[in-house]
Amino acid sequence: MSVHLPPKGRDLRLDVFRGFANWTIFINHFPHNFVALFTFRNIGFSDDADLFIFISGYTAAFVYARFIMEKGMAAATAKILRRAWQIYATYIFILVISLVLIGTCAVHYGIPPLEGGGGVDYNVGVFFLKPVETLWGALSLQYKPVNLDILPMYVVYMVLFPVVLWTMLRNPDTTMLFSIVLYFTARTLKWNLPSFGAGTWYFNPFAWQLLFVFGSWCAMGGATRLSGLVKSRAFLIGGSLYLLFALVMRTAERYPEFAALMPHDLVQVFVPNDKTNLPPYRFLHFAILAAFVVRVIPRGFAPFESRYFKPAVLCGQKSLEVFALGTVLSFVAHFYLEYVSGSLLSQVLVSFAGVGIMSLFAYVITEWKSVEAGKLRVQSAEVKQAVMELRVSEGK
Repeated sequence: MSVHLPPKGRDLRLDVFRGFANWTIFINHFPHNFVALFTFRNIGFSDDADLFIFISGYTAAFVYARFIMEKGMAAATAKILRRAWQIYATYIFILVISLVLIGTCAVHYGIPPLEGGGGVDYNVGVFFLKPVETLWGALSLQYKPVNLDILPMYVVYMVLFPVVLWTMLRNPDTTMLFSIVLYFTARTLKWNLPSFGAGTWYFNPFAWQLLFVFGSWCAMGGATRLSGLVKSRAFLIGGSLYLLFALVMRTAERYPEFAALMPHDLVQVFVPNDKTNLPPYRFLHFAILAAFVVRVIPRGFAPFESRYFKPAVLCGQKSLEVFALGTVLSFVAHFYLEYVSGSLLSQVLVSFAGVGIMSLFAYVITEWKSVEAGKLRVQSAEVKQAVMELRVSEGK
């Protein structure tokens, strides 16, 4: 089966929406925040985590499939594993920073790490009881403070991605079918990975792989084959009705009084919304939303190229670095609202200040890398000139 990759060049839709996802992940990661009422998670079953994983799968397939065609499988595998290492190192770095920040606040402000505050809210209390065992659990991806659950799963997916991509290049539909079978098997047999101490992973990797592989499949021609369905009138009507239903169920989850007005047997299927095992209704909600976005916002959408969307574009292009900063900032924001001022004005200011800092950070590292790349180009040109002069001299 032939594979049809998207056109070369950046698709700013991916950058913009991944940038938005980084912002909303930050805003949603500290509680009692009024601004969080206006984020993606409040309109239906799926949220920014679904968006993040889907786009990660899409961009990974798009980038590394081309790399395989140009450089070969061995070079692509090395590049993918290098990316997995970067994600792993980022996870360990954020974990250490989080432990230091929470420990410092606990000592300086007299907040016992095991009694309220950061210890309970961020799942770091066990570190103060068993530091060596906890660090080993972190290195083996079994221990995860709150808000860091998504990175270990991302590491696992990237380590296994060379195999997935190899099969995708040969038969993307069969690979997608295998992912679906694994998904339903894991849900039926209740497969998951163990966490440090007790329990299992918050993001079940056997279930969430469906979104990652689905993103890869869309990049490898799946989106093109679905275009007829996405553009049909039946899909527009049916998808709109389902999104409306999801909004009603999400509202029922947030407001018990509203839920009491609906049939109990219906509500209990969708409330609470199971995030750990990615239920089919959640996947379907995201797939329909993504299809609607593609239908309404074409590739090369002019507004995304304007300066107004530049912060989101940069935060999407530097997604891993911005996610790391946002995770640390979410703790700072939580601490400020919990122990300094939790007023409505403070919630708004803290939310927008965090988004501003993340955007500024993305701009700085983008410029920094541009300068470094410029230096390398200059050095390369100087080396070439020197070689040419040497050859001329030797010819003489």
